[in-house]
Amino acid sequence: MGFYVKKSIRVGPMRFNLSKSGVGASIGIKGLRIGTGPRGNYIHIGAGGVYYRASLSPSMIPQDGKKVQRVPDESPVEHDNTHAPLEEIESSHISEIVDSNSRELLEELNNKRKKLQIWPFAIFLSIAILLYGFSQAWPEWCLAIGFIAGGAVSVFAYMYDQLRKTTVLFYDFDDEMMACYQQLHDSGAMLASCSKVWHVEASGAVYDPKYHAGASNLLRRKTTSISKSNPPFVKTNIETIAINVGRQTLHFFPDRVLVFDRDGVGAVSYDQLFINVGNSQFIESESVPGDALVVGRTWKYVNKSGGPDRRFKDNTEIPICLYENLSFTSHSGLNELLQLSKIGYGECFSHAIETLSKKVISS
Repeated sequence: MGFYVKKSIRVGPMRFNLSKSGVGASIGIKGLRIGTGPRGNYIHIGAGGVYYRASLSPSMIPQDGKKVQRVPDESPVEHDNTHAPLEEIESSHISEIVDSNSRELLEELNNKRKKLQIWPFAIFLSIAILLYGFSQAWPEWCLAIGFIAGGAVSVFAYMYDQLRKTTVLFYDFDDEMMACYQQLHDSGAMLASCSKVWHVEASGAVYDPKYHAGASNLLRRKTTSISKSNPPFVKTNIETIAINVGRQTLHFFPDRVLVFDRDGVGAVSYDQLFINVGNSQFIESESVPGDALVVGRTWKYVNKSGGPDRRFKDNTEIPICLYENLSFTSHSGLNELLQLSKIGYGECFSHAIETLSKKVISS
């Protein structure tokens, strides 16, 4: 999962260019461009330190050895007396996930996200006018002009929305920082290569293990994805690793994690991010992933000695897999847990984050 560093970014008709004086912007067509001076958010990370310049005007991991079992997604919220109520593993509201180094950037991101898009209204108005013209039997030339004008206004409105709602982030690295961020991308590719990655939504203790294949803990989880992508309405000269964690998405930038959901954007600097990695035995009631390590077998219903409870006719044998747990937490409220089918990859990702954090702090 290599990454690239671009020297220019296009947002609608405007092109942002990275130069020694910062971020310059120009607007126009090929061969005819009007410069608008240094603009954008410029972040330099290297031997000279971490340097920011923003000139756009603001308009719970299971313990090793304990067996864990999955709770079906369709199971009701109410719990029976065989296990404790499941406790949600989720982050605080996005407005609370803020660190002191990211307030200005988050203010810009959130203010722009709140701006209403006008292009849908432009399209609706254009269609309404054309329909009215048809109903009134306007001349064909008049309808043609209306169609062209409506299309032009809609395109202009869309491009205007892109400029109003998009935040530009330009990163400039030295060679050491480039190597650290490349290490993060390489370890992110390892996570993405796992046959299965789950986002753990809730966890609860088991009171009566014989009804839960001998498990000591229950999990509610859903498959998730890890990829290279950029967040909505953010233009940057690099690619970021994106991890979907339920209603939120974590984007790993060189200097921080930006947390996106439909309510806004939060941020956690790497020196404020806590990553825990550990293995757990999981009683896999679904199909076993191809890269999973099967460490034993148990029964759907067990007796006190751990053998099959023969009172149940549908008592099938179930594999026990060794999975890796990867959690992300912060004092500001980030709290997310992933389960990986391949052990060892989470440790590599944690090490890459630690190396990146040390580089940013020492710069």
